[in-house]
Amino acid sequence: MKNHIVFIAATFFIAMSLSYCLFAQQLTPGDGVRISFLDITDNISGDYYVEPDGIISLPFIGGIVTANRDFHDVKRQIVFKYDSLYKSPKLTVHALFRINVLGEVRNPGYYFVTEIEKFTGILALAGGTTGDADLESIYIIRNYEEIEFDVKNIIEEGGSASDLGLQSGDQIYVPRTWWADARGITVIISGAALLVTVLALVLRK
Repeated sequence: MKNHIVFIAATFFIAMSLSYCLFAQQLTPGDGVRISFLDITDNISGDYYVEPDGIISLPFIGGIVTANRDFHDVKRQIVFKYDSLYKSPKLTVHALFRINVLGEVRNPGYYFVTEIEKFTGILALAGGTTGDADLESIYIIRNYEEIEFDVKNIIEEGGSASDLGLQSGDQIYVPRTWWADARGITVIISGAALLVTVLALVLRK
């Protein structure tokens, strides 16, 4: 029983640590925050981005310094300032990290992702995967290193960016299936065989 409790506690600690990794990230120029008010009529809700000097300019509360501060601390300051202004508003603040989606997706490129964005939603932002995508072999590229993860489990459980531990600047790469490459080779071989046949007929004349 004691060992069981220790195992549960250790598992909880690891899960919390992995989750905190995303929240502890620093926002860099090009990243941003997504602010949503549910009970304020002022035009404040929207996406705001970190300027080259490391400052986010927000309506009515001015600039928020993000340099050398983790997102958790930045979020706390934003909530505090708006709370002082509107007295306990219904407010959510999410980080916007820039992620590059590459490979077998219909619209590869950079997309802004919040920590609550589902993995399937991230792929949807890139137009979804192509028919040649190898969904079970998707991996993350971070600082030129490949990071593999259980894609099938993440999709089945509706895992989010936070569950993946995505970081700003990460690249999600969707590879091609082996049979798609094999099909291309088959087409090339068939074309070459046809060319040889045509040449043989021409030379025979």
